[in-house]
Amino acid sequence: IDRVIPGGAPREPCAPSGLWSSWAKAAGMAGREVTLLDYGAGNVQSVFNAIKQLGYSVKYVQDPTDIANASCIVFPGVGAFGSCVAALQRLGYLEPLRQYLKDDRPYFGICLGMQTLFEASEESPGVKGLGLLPGTVTRFPASLGLAVPNINWSGVAPMLKDPWPLLEDSPRCYFVHSYRVPMPESGFAPWALACSEYGERFVCAVRKGNCVATQFHPEKSGTAGLDLLDRWLKGGGPSGDAAVAPAPNPCPAPPARRIIACLDVRSNDAGDLVVTKGDQYDVREKANGSEVRNLGKPVSLAERYYQDGADEVSFLNITAFREIVLADQPMIEVLRSSAERIFVPLTVGGGIRSYVDGKGKSYSALEVADAYFRAGADKVSIGSDSVDAAKAYYAAGKKLSGTSSIELISTKYGRQAVVVSVDPRRMYVADAASSGHSCVEIGNGVPPGPNGERFVWYCCTVKGGRENSDMDVVQLAQAVEALGAGELLLNCIDRDGQGNGYELELIRQVKAACTLPVIASSGAGSPKHFEDALAPKGSGGGGADAALAAGIFHREEVPIPAVKAFLAEETKIPVRYVPSKKRKAD
Repeated sequence: IDRVIPGGAPREPCAPSGLWSSWAKAAGMAGREVTLLDYGAGNVQSVFNAIKQLGYSVKYVQDPTDIANASCIVFPGVGAFGSCVAALQRLGYLEPLRQYLKDDRPYFGICLGMQTLFEASEESPGVKGLGLLPGTVTRFPASLGLAVPNINWSGVAPMLKDPWPLLEDSPRCYFVHSYRVPMPESGFAPWALACSEYGERFVCAVRKGNCVATQFHPEKSGTAGLDLLDRWLKGGGPSGDAAVAPAPNPCPAPPARRIIACLDVRSNDAGDLVVTKGDQYDVREKANGSEVRNLGKPVSLAERYYQDGADEVSFLNITAFREIVLADQPMIEVLRSSAERIFVPLTVGGGIRSYVDGKGKSYSALEVADAYFRAGADKVSIGSDSVDAAKAYYAAGKKLSGTSSIELISTKYGRQAVVVSVDPRRMYVADAASSGHSCVEIGNGVPPGPNGERFVWYCCTVKGGRENSDMDVVQLAQAVEALGAGELLLNCIDRDGQGNGYELELIRQVKAACTLPVIASSGAGSPKHFEDALAPKGSGGGGADAALAAGIFHREEVPIPAVKAFLAEETKIPVRYVPSKKRKAD
């Protein structure tokens, strides 16, 4: 393996061993580069960054002969099974890849790069996979009563005695998927390398000869994921009977609730990009000439949160609704630079919409998303445009047009790549039945209305909370789920910057209205508030799947390690946490 150390000379190639030995000798290779199979999946840049971080050179597949000539292939895939197979066929990659696998040459698949190894998927009836492994990939059943997609940091338990390239005690890794490989009926198969749990146990990693693949994303699983990729690239796996000996009693750790750091980014009056934070969306200082509040530089803050153990980092370009987004090169560069340093999921929002620039040229929301994904984003967050899409959905009699930003992006990149960010505002009513909206009775310290009203509906605002709409949050949640969104972010305007806790009534209402994962946002002021948002509804919590905060992290009033320590040591809520002075992601 020819490993290049950035800024220095190449190391002497190390001798391949284990599973890779026979192929390397037959190929007569003195060194090795990593060939990356790109068919248009959203996480290709993230995988590229991870491999480069490890010091290896990367070559993209440009035509079918590059597959035949590759020394080793990494195949990252997200999105729909059928779309992936169709893209491979259109590019002429499908049969060369099938032959490559048949020849038992080094291969590492990620997410769809694992699912396509099987014969078929429920997601795309009639579409044949690569057929290296037996069986059909199936959707998580609705009977489990869980949010889908599964977006979690979950435990990985080896099912084979020699778990290479995994570890016997593997840490939690990042999963984002709606379909899974069911467990073998006997509980064992010689190709089933590891399992995980989400309401039920499923196969999350496979190994057959020189082929290894994972349902989880090592490129987004922090240092644990980078170490896994590095072990695979170095080779050294088992062979013969040792490669298929079962492990005793695999027991994966339960899914962890996610803690997300959010950075509201905008230009200050001098034109510099800064991280800011408002009080109910007002980001200007009350003194100092009403300057934009500056809480730090975006890339350095984001890197700090990654080192602190944030499970995701989210950038929100809070003035993008009035800007020409694709001309905003500083924001693109912030994302690109962050993606080269941060190996947990990155979400970017703001301005994901169709628009016409000053020269009269039209751009689609998909083109805007394309630019963000190419820069290193793993998800995009859609705000005001989702309200317009939901209105059109209802106006069409709940029929899909295929033209909304949500539909276009989720079709190409997968449901899990689309977060709908909604900014609800309380609207007090005296009589819930006559309001025309889905209402809740207030509690949790929510003050009554100006005339003592005890019921509210949550109005979906647009343009950064500056304008109200006539759509309530339940209507929006159900519409965007049908349109193809994968996650909901609830930014309660009334709670923003108040530090008195999340709006639990809002979270519970949305969780009951749809099956999407829900991220709680706005109002955190203490570690206890995170527990309140994440705890199950049955125990008095909001039942959120993740909790996001901004200002308290920026000002270090409540650091991320303190939140995770509290949840790990004082509650029953599972989190990805290592209690040590020098923190690193587990």
